[in-house]
Amino acid sequence: MTTVKRPALFPIAMLACACIMASPALAQDPAPEQAAMLSLELNAAQPSDKGCRLTFVVNNGLGSDLTKASYEIALFNDSGVVDRMTVLDFKELPAGKTKVTRFDLAGTDCTKISRVLVNGSNDCAGDGIEPSACMKALKPASKTDISFGL
Repeated sequence: MTTVKRPALFPIAMLACACIMASPALAQDPAPEQAAMLSLELNAAQPSDKGCRLTFVVNNGLGSDLTKASYEIALFNDSGVVDRMTVLDFKELPAGKTKVTRFDLAGTDCTKISRVLVNGSNDCAGDGIEPSACMKALKPASKTDISFGL
């Protein structure tokens, strides 16, 4: 039987490996606190009896209920020109809740809308909510062919 000679440093290396394996994972920065967010998704644009029906999915991730939330939007036509401005009133938005809201825009042809711009927040109120929070925390997205954003 052959004996294998180990270098003199072998026990030290084994001890170092054992210590590393037994210790907790290397210190990592804790996950950054998730930023407060108000997600607003343009989910659908469909013709209606009145004109165009826009469907939005909104989630209040601000950490407090909103008692009022409304936005002024600008609608751009297929030539990229502002065709109309209006205010969409989302009313109450409970904290942590996802809500679907529809707005019928009378006299508007959905196929002629190329872009929807959130121009500003008209109302943003709730316990501990700053009036500017609805714009600062707004994260717009679109599931339609219509561009939607700030």
